[in-house]
Amino acid sequence: MSTYREGDGATRPRRRSRWFIASGLLAGSLVVGAAGAAAAADRALTLPGLARLTPAADDDRRDGDRQAPRPGQDDAERARPATPGTGKRGVVSVPCDAAKLVAALVTANAEGGGELRLAPKCRYTLTEAFHETDQYDGGIRDAREAADAAETPGDAEAPPHNPADDTAGLPVIYQPITIDGAGATIARAAQAASFRFFTVRDGGELTLRDVELHNGRSAIEGGSVHVVHGATAVVERVTVTQSTSLSPEGGGGGIFNDGNMVVTDSTFVGNSASGAAGKGGGLLNGGVLTLKRSEFHRNSANAYGGGLGNYRGAADVESVSFTQNSAGQGGGLASFSARTKVSDTELLNNTAQVGGGAANSDAVLVMRTMTIRGNTSTLNGGGVSTVKGLTPIDDSVIDGNTTHGLGAGIYAEKANLLVRGSDVTRNEAVGAASQGGGIYASAGSVAIYTSKITHNASTVKPGGIFGMHAQVKIDDESVVVENEPTNCEGSQVPIAHCFR
Repeated sequence: MSTYREGDGATRPRRRSRWFIASGLLAGSLVVGAAGAAAAADRALTLPGLARLTPAADDDRRDGDRQAPRPGQDDAERARPATPGTGKRGVVSVPCDAAKLVAALVTANAEGGGELRLAPKCRYTLTEAFHETDQYDGGIRDAREAADAAETPGDAEAPPHNPADDTAGLPVIYQPITIDGAGATIARAAQAASFRFFTVRDGGELTLRDVELHNGRSAIEGGSVHVVHGATAVVERVTVTQSTSLSPEGGGGGIFNDGNMVVTDSTFVGNSASGAAGKGGGLLNGGVLTLKRSEFHRNSANAYGGGLGNYRGAADVESVSFTQNSAGQGGGLASFSARTKVSDTELLNNTAQVGGGAANSDAVLVMRTMTIRGNTSTLNGGGVSTVKGLTPIDDSVIDGNTTHGLGAGIYAEKANLLVRGSDVTRNEAVGAASQGGGIYASAGSVAIYTSKITHNASTVKPGGIFGMHAQVKIDDESVVVENEPTNCEGSQVPIAHCFR
């Protein structure tokens, strides 16, 4: 019998579901012959409670697509739809029952894709991983791993993943599948073994909307969702809560993306990358990511990227709030060996050893129209830390951040830092030997244009801007005043256009 618990909204007594028949036939291979696929689809359509929402509408649509025969057309030509995609089946309504959700996904994979609509406000509680033969052939994965090993030879020494750790509570996504959550929750039972909810394999396309994913837990990357290198995912109005990645060096407590992902209007709360070098407490990106209008609260990572970690990927972040996240580096977000563009975004009250708000290392981090306020670092960079990277900061406010080390507003080491049209104000370096309340630069270069560096403070002068073995340029439209104990006096390199 199934060990899945029925949804909280279900009222029927438990019974053996016919999804066992479908999943049994498909466990060996989800790629079946034409006759087998048709038979599997017919059986799936008769599963109790799995109703097509609009079969009549689909029939009418297909009838409407048929055109009058042209001279010379044979029967096969006349049977084809007039436009691509019109042969798709209708939306499947999934009752409030975890077993039927599994059954619906098995069927959708067998049919080459599908669209599911969950029961409104239902809680689908999964109690064990879904066991199937994984059809992941590894072609793209192996090519990616070989390229990574060539680029960074140390990676080749990392132990390979144990396939037994790569488990999911729902069938692996191999096809284009849309899940409309209608406000439902998919949860892992509190005492269940570790598994995430969704794994999207090469060629798979998952669209997930209006659903909460709660208490996912993975022994490797992706506490709730893992998107591999050759897969895509769209996440809309999704809440990911209390999910964990236990990967020693990977992460993605909520989501790990190594493919192509778009996340909009979503929330990540209380997720963790808890491995010794865990990255991306809320979300870890190693592929191509577009992230818009979303919130990250109280997520954590042991290594870097408490809210978001972008590692060797490309990320475009817009209109996102990172608050009260924590990490070793980059409490709110981190860009490591990556390309990251962030705009119209808040970094508020995050904490880290380095880069309380954001950390950039050996990477490009472009920041525009940012509010970076109230963040704290125990070592360097209360607001922002950038090391061996390029960091333009435009039209932004870096205000009220604190460090117990160096550079309360911004810490730059062997980096190219550009501050343009921005205010760096009221930041405090409070350690016994702290310097550079506004900006601390060691080696590299700093260029400041039409900006204000004011009302910052440090224990050891200067409180405004400190430079050591660095080129520091301030244009004549910028203002560096009212910093304590000095503006630039005490810097190891002279800084022109800086008032004492």
